[in-house]
Amino acid sequence: MTPRHVCALVLLVAGIAVLLLAALGLVVLRRPYGRLHALTPATTLGAPLVCLALAVQTGPGRSAVKLLIIGVLIAAGGPVTTMAVGRATAQADGLVERDSPQ
Repeated sequence: MTPRHVCALVLLVAGIAVLLLAALGLVVLRRPYGRLHALTPATTLGAPLVCLALAVQTGPGRSAVKLLIIGVLIAAGGPVTTMAVGRATAQADGLVERDSPQ
């Protein structure tokens, strides 16, 4: 095994562990706000770690750059999506007014 393969394997195992813990949180937590909190580590840490592991495994090149861009987009877009879903849920529950800037 090469050092690059070992590094990719460690990153992949860490990413999959985060994703599995997030999935467990989705099963255990019942309220939508708790489920949103469980999804946040999956989008900010789990998926980018998997993308990074795949980029390390493929080696330098265009494929690795594409994988890194995908990981960055997931890491940046995940919290924004979580906030949007949380706000829509709060509006549906009547906790926040629809036209409120909060």
